[in-house]
Amino acid sequence: MLKVITVCGNGIGSSLLLKMKVEEIAKENNIDISAESIDSNAAGGKDADLFITVKELASIFKDTQNVAIVRSYTNKKKISEDILPILNELNN
Repeated sequence: MLKVITVCGNGIGSSLLLKMKVEEIAKENNIDISAESIDSNAAGGKDADLFITVKELASIFKDTQNVAIVRSYTNKKKISEDILPILNELNN
């Protein structure tokens, strides 16, 4: 099971919507994940197989952390295009 964390500025709305879309995409592609949504301040101290966020927040992560940049918090098609190759790679 992959541990995935979705990240937005405040950890309330956008990251929760993104988390739900990521869970749908993973389920549709038979990828077993455990997802959590958090704010950008808490993200630095967390451990996960993959962090998913927008480009504006990508710089908060260490080089050793896997980060996927999405173009949208809500557009499932764009999210899928941005994260599915990475999820598949981590899942294999």
